[in-house]
Amino acid sequence: MKFTEMKKKLIFFILVFVLILSVEIFLRLFFGFCDAVLFKEDSEYEYIAKPNQDRFRFRNDIKYNSESMRSEEIDTSANLILGFGDSVINGGVHIDQDSLATTILSDALTKLEGKKVQFLNISSGSWGPDNCFAYLKKHGDFGAKSIFLFVSSCDAYDNMNFEKIIDVEKSYPSKQYSIALYELVDRYLLPRVKIMVKKSASNEDNLGINKKKDNSAFNTGFLSFLSYTKDKNIPLTIYLHADREETKVGSYDQRGQKIVRFAKENDLDIIMDLENGLDLSDFLDYIHLNSKGQKKLAEIIIDNWKQ
Repeated sequence: MKFTEMKKKLIFFILVFVLILSVEIFLRLFFGFCDAVLFKEDSEYEYIAKPNQDRFRFRNDIKYNSESMRSEEIDTSANLILGFGDSVINGGVHIDQDSLATTILSDALTKLEGKKVQFLNISSGSWGPDNCFAYLKKHGDFGAKSIFLFVSSCDAYDNMNFEKIIDVEKSYPSKQYSIALYELVDRYLLPRVKIMVKKSASNEDNLGINKKKDNSAFNTGFLSFLSYTKDKNIPLTIYLHADREETKVGSYDQRGQKIVRFAKENDLDIIMDLENGLDLSDFLDYIHLNSKGQKKLAEIIIDNWKQ
C-alpha cells in the first residue's frame, strides 16, 4: 500500500516537472523569453540598447548594429539617412525588423534612387530630441546625406533628467533572466497584478514611452539639430507623429502646435502624418504604430520625398 502511494507521488512530481520544463521550453522557443533586448547607461544620452544584438522576442526578430542602431551594419558606400526618434520608430519587440518603417524605407529608396540607401534607425524608448542630438554629437553624422527627426507632441518639453532606469524599469534590463518562468512572473504578471490592486497606470511594457513632465523649457534638441544641420549643410526634416487622441480629434495639441511653429519659423521641412492619411487602424496602442502603421509612415515619407 505504501509503495503504491509513493509511486503515485513520484508520478505526480514527474508530471509536474515535465509540465514546468515544457512551459519553460515553450516560453523560450516560441516567445523568446530570456532573449530580451538589453540596455546600457550612457553619460551623454542617458541610455541606449547595447550594440550587436540579434534577438528573437514575441515572434519578432530584433537587431541592433555595432552603433546601437536598430539597423543593419552601416554600409559606407550607401547614401545614409539618419532617422532619430523614440520607441515610435524603434518599434520595440512588437515590430519585426523587416516591418520597421526604416527597413521599408531603406529598400524603397534604394529602388527609387537607383543606388543603395540606408535609412538608419537611431532610437530608444522615451528619447526626446535632446537625447537624439546627444547621440549625434557623440557619434557624429556618419557622412549622412540627410537627417529625419521623428517626434510626437509629448516631445516638446521632454527634457533629459538622467534618472536611473536601467534595471529599475523592467523594460530596460542590462542582463537576461536565466529562467523564463521567472521572467514571465517578475516582468509581466506581477506588474499587472499591482496595476489591478492600485488601479493605476503602469509604465511596464509600454514600448518605452515614459515622457518626463518638465514643462519649463522647449526641448533644446530642436534648436541643436537646427544649428548642427545648418552648419553642416545637411537637410533636416521633422516628422510629427500624432497620438491616438490627436488622430481622433484631427489636430495636434498645444505641444504639437509648438513644434509646428518652430519648424515654420525656421523654414524647416515638416511632415505631419495627421495630414497624410494616418488613421486609428494604424495604432498598436495610444501612440505606437503597428506593422500597418509602420508601413504607412514609410509611405508618407516616400510621398513627401524631396531628395
